[in-house]
Amino acid sequence: MRSIEVFKRHLREKRAIKIISGIDNYNLDSVKKVVSAAQMGLASAVDVACDKEVFEVAKKNTTLPIFVSSIHPFKLAQAVKWGADAIEIGNFDALYKKGQTFSADEVYEITLETMSLVEGKDIFICVTIPGNIDIKEQIELAKNLELLGVDLIQTEGMKPQGVKTVGAKALLETAQATIGNTLELSRHVSIPVMSASGISAQTTPLAFAAGASAVGVGSAVNKLDTQIEMVATIRNIVASVAYRNSINKEIARNQKELELFSK
Repeated sequence: MRSIEVFKRHLREKRAIKIISGIDNYNLDSVKKVVSAAQMGLASAVDVACDKEVFEVAKKNTTLPIFVSSIHPFKLAQAVKWGADAIEIGNFDALYKKGQTFSADEVYEITLETMSLVEGKDIFICVTIPGNIDIKEQIELAKNLELLGVDLIQTEGMKPQGVKTVGAKALLETAQATIGNTLELSRHVSIPVMSASGISAQTTPLAFAAGASAVGVGSAVNKLDTQIEMVATIRNIVASVAYRNSINKEIARNQKELELFSK
């Protein structure tokens, strides 16, 4: 059964995994593959473009909560009428490639207008903090969004330019800014933080260690050629979180034993 409450529980347990189809992905076959893979890969939610056909395809192919992403308040209000489980201002990465950038003031105004349009609808709202603005501005924006009553903020990081590395080092360089922003923002707000941009199975544990309650995974999944690869990648991400949680539980047990022994 589709329910945002499941995603909220995963947030509280700091293990939520959102698979992002793409804010500009209107290819229905691609959307179907991504959301179906998220379902089979045991993710917590999916995120799709704000388009009715795209939303309907997602709804038919997964029982996971569906986030709908856009930068247009009216379109997000329409998504609520379609039955979206959550709306998101953001997932800006794809838009940067088209030359679009967003200031803190612009994001705040878009959020304010969106919230006024969906007032009284009891809809879960997530807002992406632009990775292109200074960290001080990011923190201020995050605090202002918390005061507005936003449910979740998503961090991102601008990918380093001109860096030509491969393998694990490349993954870490891509995610470095994202995780750094997660660390800073999670220290300054009490609402959950989702870490996105450059997140993979290898960097997911680092995001959670930095204070994330969730990760948003896009290109590491939606750029793959086959659904089998997508499912395998998502399950690796889920497994990395499960392994981290089991280690944390073991550490907690050992700590309790040490405390009892020392008494």
